[in-house]
Amino acid sequence: MQTIQEFPILCQTCLGDNPYIRMTKEKYSKECKTCGQPFTVFRWCPGTQMRFKKTEVCQTCSKLKNVCQTCLLDVEYGLPVQVRDSALKLQDSMPKSDVNKEYYTQNMEKEIANTDGILPVRALTGKAQTPTDMLLKLGRKTPYYKRNRPHVYSFWYKVNVKEARSVLI
Repeated sequence: MQTIQEFPILCQTCLGDNPYIRMTKEKYSKECKTCGQPFTVFRWCPGTQMRFKKTEVCQTCSKLKNVCQTCLLDVEYGLPVQVRDSALKLQDSMPKSDVNKEYYTQNMEKEIANTDGILPVRALTGKAQTPTDMLLKLGRKTPYYKRNRPHVYSFWYKVNVKEARSVLI
C-alpha cells in the first residue's frame, strides 16, 4: 500500500498560472490507471475560468515514468511519453499481469523510499540517458495555459451562433 502524499507531481501547465490555488485531497479514493493501486487524488482549479483538474495516476508510476500525474506528459519536455520513449529508445518494463504489476510496484516503492531524493528514479531503474537533439527541439519551453480552458460544446455554440446571426440580420 502506498503512503499518503502531501502534494502531487505536476507540470507547470497543469498547476496553472495562479500562485494561490486551493487543492482538495481524497485519500485512496481512486485506482491508478497504470498499475491499479488505490492512491490519493488531488483536485484543483488552475486559474479563473478554467476547468478543474485531478490526478489520474499514482506517484510511484509518475516517478517511474517521469510524467505529470494529471496530463501524463513528460515533466521535463512536455511531450507524450511514447514520443519521449521512442526518441530515447526506451522499452516499457512494467509487467502486464496483475500479480506481477503489484510485485513490481511494491519493489519500486521500496527503491524510491530507500533513496534520499538526490538520484532520479530513472537512475534507479537503469533508464537514465542523455536527451537527444530531437527531444530538445520538440520539447515545450514555456507552459501552455490555454490547455486548461473549458471546452466549447458544439450544441451550445450552434444555438448561440444562430441567435447572434438572427439579431444581426
